[in-house]
Amino acid sequence: MAALAAARGAIVVVDYGMGNLRSVWQALAHVADGRQVLVSSDPAAVAAAERVVFPGQGAMPDCMHEIETRGLRSAVLEAARNKPFLGICIGQQMLFEHSDEGNVPGLGLIAGNVRRFPAEKMIDAMGSKLKVPHMGWNEVRHSREHALWKGIANDARFYFVHSYFVEPQDEDYVVGTTRYGIPFTSAVARDNIFAIQCHPEKSAIDGLAMLANFVAWKP
Repeated sequence: MAALAAARGAIVVVDYGMGNLRSVWQALAHVADGRQVLVSSDPAAVAAAERVVFPGQGAMPDCMHEIETRGLRSAVLEAARNKPFLGICIGQQMLFEHSDEGNVPGLGLIAGNVRRFPAEKMIDAMGSKLKVPHMGWNEVRHSREHALWKGIANDARFYFVHSYFVEPQDEDYVVGTTRYGIPFTSAVARDNIFAIQCHPEKSAIDGLAMLANFVAWKP
C-alpha cells in the first residue's frame, strides 16, 4: 500500500524486466523538479501515476512477452490513453501494430509497423557500408513543432542503439526524423503520447532537456 500511495502523482518508469532502468531513473530524477520518480513493475502503480515513462532494451518478442507475463499490458494501454506518456527505444516500437522482429504484434496504439534497416541500403554518403545496429550519436530533425522540442535545436544529436525503426501509417504523427543510410522516423507524437527511438537518458544536455520538457508537459 505504501508503494501504491507513493505512485499517486508520481512519474513512474515501467519495469518489465528488460534493460537496466537505473540511467532512465537517474536522468528523470535530475530534472523532476522535486517530483517523485519511481521504477515499478506493479500495474496498480502505473495506473496511479501522473506520468508514465515506457523504456526498454532487447528484442521486441521478449519485451512483448514480459509485458503480458507481468500483467502490465492493460495498465500501459490505459496510461497511454489518458496521461502524459513517453516511449523510449523499444518502448516506442511496442506502441505500433506489428514488428518484423520476430513477426509479433505490438500494442496497437499507433497504426504502422516496425521494420529492420534494409541491408542493401545501408550505405553512407561516401559509399561505405554502414553497420547494423545503428549505434552512436546522430541528428534528429524536427518534422513539426512539439512541446518536447522546447529548447532543443533542430538537428541536435542524440544517442541511438537499434536495428529496427517505426513506420507510422499517418505521417501527421511524425515529429522527428533521422538519416542512417535511409531517412527514418525517429520520433512520433499523438495527443498525450510522445515516443522516440533514441535514448534521451544517454543524450547529455539535449536528452535532459527533453526529459525536463516531458515532466512539465501538459498535453
